[in-house]
Amino acid sequence: MRIQPPDVRRRRSLIGLLFATVTMALVAACGSGASMPLQAVGAGVPAAETPVAAGSAGPAAGSGSGSGSNAGANGDVVAALNDAKIVRTGSLELQVADVTKALTAGRDAVRALGGYIGASQQQRTDDQTVASVTYRIPVARWDEALAALHGLGTLIAEKTDAQEVTDQIVDLDARIRNLKASETALVGYAEKAPKVSDLLEIESRLTDTRGQIERLTAQQANLSNSAALATLTVTYGTEVVAVTQVAQQWNPAAEVDRASATLIGIGQAIVSLAIVVAIVWVPTLGVLALLVLIGFVVARRLGWRRPIGPPSAPPAMMPPA
Repeated sequence: MRIQPPDVRRRRSLIGLLFATVTMALVAACGSGASMPLQAVGAGVPAAETPVAAGSAGPAAGSGSGSGSNAGANGDVVAALNDAKIVRTGSLELQVADVTKALTAGRDAVRALGGYIGASQQQRTDDQTVASVTYRIPVARWDEALAALHGLGTLIAEKTDAQEVTDQIVDLDARIRNLKASETALVGYAEKAPKVSDLLEIESRLTDTRGQIERLTAQQANLSNSAALATLTVTYGTEVVAVTQVAQQWNPAAEVDRASATLIGIGQAIVSLAIVVAIVWVPTLGVLALLVLIGFVVARRLGWRRPIGPPSAPPAMMPPA
């Protein structure tokens, strides 16, 4: 029997121990993996039973609460839209047959909707009459006003804009309330001020606070007014006859000026070119010609000739027959 060396036996024992450790780890992992689905199934049974037990009375209550929540959400949206402060502005350009009649019809239509004329101007040039009118229209009747004014003539251009200022008005209201509270507190401090210097300082701060309240109140009133009444500027104009328009656009004096300017520009270009040729190109070409002439003379002095070939042989004489 052959006896193995100690190193070999130690190595084999270590390998066997490592193999046993790996085997035990694999067995433990497989056992934990197999037990997890069982635990999940066991835990899932009560969870599955709970909805069934509550479902007998749940659907009816759930459906009723769901419809109520939807109705409440729609109501909130409508209320938010009604409470929103929107500043509407716009402009129209209309081509009409008679500007005077269109102005009267537009004024009557806007007044019927609760609006009024904020500003107007009219200009007449030969056969063309142009009038511009700024209307203030209740925001709730904005679409009706646009439809009524569109029917007064042919629409040439239109531009409308809407800007919500609800947050700005709410912010101004909060700032005004805070300043008024500060004003009340300052008045109380002024009544109990022990020194004249303290009273003067309180009066200065009170004056500044009241000024801020007045400015913010004016801004709030302006925004509220702009949100309550929309601004629409309408321009009325008549059709311009093509012959008249072309005749008005043609200006003989302007044409003479343009032709003279063109002629002067051409003359300036020619003179500029002549100056460049005389100053730049003539000396440059003269120097180049001089250099070529000097090179030619030097080459001839050095005996430069074109090579001459050997003389051609005379034709051979034919012997007599």
